[in-house]
Amino acid sequence: MTDAVPPLRHNRDFLLLWSGTAVSILGSRASGMAYPLLVLSLTGSVVAAGLVGFVTMLPHLLVQVPAGMLVDLWNRKRVMIWCDVLRALTIASIVVALAADRLFLPHILLAGIIEGTLSVAHGIAGSAAVPHVVHSSQLTVALSRNEARERGAMMLGQPLGGLLFGIGRVVPFLFDALTYLVSLATLLLIKRDFQVARTGERKRMRTELTAGIRWLARQPFLRTTTILVAGSNLLFQALFLTVIVIAADLGATPGAIGLMFGIAAVGGVLGSLVAPAAERRLSMKVVVIGVNWVWAALVPLVLVVRDPYLLGAVYALMCFVGPVWNVVVSAYQLAVTPDRIQGRVIGAASTVAFGAIPLGSLVGGLLLGWLGTRPTVWVLTIFMVSIAMVATVNRAVRAAPTLGGQEPRAVNTEFVAQ
Repeated sequence: MTDAVPPLRHNRDFLLLWSGTAVSILGSRASGMAYPLLVLSLTGSVVAAGLVGFVTMLPHLLVQVPAGMLVDLWNRKRVMIWCDVLRALTIASIVVALAADRLFLPHILLAGIIEGTLSVAHGIAGSAAVPHVVHSSQLTVALSRNEARERGAMMLGQPLGGLLFGIGRVVPFLFDALTYLVSLATLLLIKRDFQVARTGERKRMRTELTAGIRWLARQPFLRTTTILVAGSNLLFQALFLTVIVIAADLGATPGAIGLMFGIAAVGGVLGSLVAPAAERRLSMKVVVIGVNWVWAALVPLVLVVRDPYLLGAVYALMCFVGPVWNVVVSAYQLAVTPDRIQGRVIGAASTVAFGAIPLGSLVGGLLLGWLGTRPTVWVLTIFMVSIAMVATVNRAVRAAPTLGGQEPRAVNTEFVAQ
């Protein structure tokens, strides 16, 4: 092995993994926007549209840990390949049924559950694969690129889904199916394996579904940050609905509200790009404590601004600091987690984080209904300040480890200059 490490732009396998996943996420975001539009056009029922949205989120709540087990037990690259094949076939069934005018709500619900489940497994396998396709010194940069990919797909996917649906009801789903085929093609071209060689573990691993949960629970810093993420996710899901209500009260049109959140998504993309520089200059303690206090300071500002686009700018600042947290903490988690339980640890952490999101929607709706907009913002502000205070006084956070103080797994052994 030589000391020369090629930049990520010359890392063929990482570029293939990144680009294929980026395309498939864009397709998923587009079809995700099209699903409620399709259900409304077929049934005219808002309840049915809401049911589809709920069902498509269920896999993110229920199958993270089992999917993590699958990712650890099987070949991760093959898991991703089969997920792309089956997702393409699932969405193709929507395309065919829609073209034949034989699409019904149960079919849409089943397709949503299947696609969501496969997407969870694909995402966990992709996250666990990153340390195996990049050098350990480039892990933070690689994760920042992945974070920017997620934010960019969110920014572009929803408008694209509405645009494609306007062309034809079948178009966004056909586009989504094709993006899975693109992702499949890129995976087939990747040369590196996505895990270290393991032998003789399959039988024992079948009894270790909760191994990731147990390992995560024994890590004070990761355990604490996972709980803090759940709290902030709950807050931001409630705040999302609150900001929409505030914008509507200010006279914003639906198009203006969409543009407002587009501005916020740009903040997330920019935050993803500066995350590696922040990681080099700031300790994890500073990141965890500082990000929470920035959020606590910004939440009440939504009551001050009186223009929807300025409201979007405030929300963009909140989105800007989020990726710094995600990249720094995720890089540490990937570096210190044993490879054989990587998928289960990611699944356990994701279950806690995603589990707070539907609760946030419920809390936001109840607070707005009971208290009104302004009191709701103040309740959310107090909640965010409480989270920031917990982060500040918590021993595990104050004694936060560093990547430099750990011994990362030696999974990258063949990086040479090209």
